[in-house]
Amino acid sequence: VQLQASGGGLVQAGGSLRVSCAVSGFTSDYYTIGWFRQAPGKEREFVSTLNYGSRRAYYADSVKGRFTISRDNAPYTVHLQMNSLRPEDTSVYYCAAGRPILSNIRESSAYRNWGLGTLVTVSS
Repeated sequence: VQLQASGGGLVQAGGSLRVSCAVSGFTSDYYTIGWFRQAPGKEREFVSTLNYGSRRAYYADSVKGRFTISRDNAPYTVHLQMNSLRPEDTSVYYCAAGRPILSNIRESSAYRNWGLGTLVTVSS
């Protein structure tokens, strides 16, 4: 089971960036892939996830309307398109795989496999 995040970088406030998570090593269609982020000195927080069954997307209130999660099937990659970026979006972004239920789909503990993060820095 491998998840590889990429696409981070430096962008000005108001700009856009897309981070991607390449998923391999398991039957990916049975796993929900989520994005979390962690800023320096802060706890890891939920950003967005794409439920494997319903294909429904979930978003944190702080990114709703600005971020969009999507997937490509071949190769299996989950993207997070981030628009109207703000300095407070600056974080290391992690992708994770798991089989959460609806009640814990936003909780990091529900995701078993994690990739290394990619740093997103938004300058003011």
